[in-house]
Amino acid sequence: MTFNTYGNSKNPSLLLIPGLGVSYEIFIPLIELLKDKYYIVAVGIDGFLLGKKSQFTSVDDQAVQLIGYIQENMNGHLDVAYGLSLGGKILSRIMERNEVLIDHAIMDAAPLLPLPRWSVNPLRYYQSLNVWTCYHWTGFWKLVFHSHYFDVLLDECKKVWPSGKGKAVRDGYKDVYTNKLVSIHGFDIHYWYGTKEAFVAKPQAKHLLKLYPDTHVEVFPRMNHGQLLIDHPEEIAARISQMVANGVFNIS
Repeated sequence: MTFNTYGNSKNPSLLLIPGLGVSYEIFIPLIELLKDKYYIVAVGIDGFLLGKKSQFTSVDDQAVQLIGYIQENMNGHLDVAYGLSLGGKILSRIMERNEVLIDHAIMDAAPLLPLPRWSVNPLRYYQSLNVWTCYHWTGFWKLVFHSHYFDVLLDECKKVWPSGKGKAVRDGYKDVYTNKLVSIHGFDIHYWYGTKEAFVAKPQAKHLLKLYPDTHVEVFPRMNHGQLLIDHPEEIAARISQMVANGVFNIS
């Protein structure tokens, strides 16, 4: 795991955890908007590191590494943590362990529930093929599927594929979709997803509401998986700033 820092350490802290198959650089537009006001730590997940061979270990191991970093370098406290997809799953595990304090936590389409056992292996090999296809993308397919949102994801896939290749993707999906969030601790918890991914994300949000009824669930029209971050980083920046400005009111 790598930790890339931006801004002044005296400012409010912001942790950014990317999704499976992409690097921390997916957050660069958001970082540019916030680095003057926040101390930002953008994480590289094992198996998906830039320019470095690695393999994905487990959601729990990634959470433990992050907890150790927060305890050693940030006094065991974060003002804001934002996890995208797999990053949200890791963030949920950090809050499940309850070993550090996080004032505001945002899980963007995090998978919190396991899939049926029979479907895990077929899906993880399917997703591995998807990422392989991204890495070996051609001009023809770019013409077929051209869009800014899709191209950014493809570029990210290309960056990290050499790190852990298909094994990292398969191991990541297997661990993500065979583990269930059973408890969560926090002060201000948000769950976001887009209408185009509602079929998958809505059950995750319902499960989180059962565990933490005060969760703020927000659904973004016409957005797909990760699209809010890619196409509207200014929206996320504004929401993060508003959270910090509002403070934490429900600490018990």
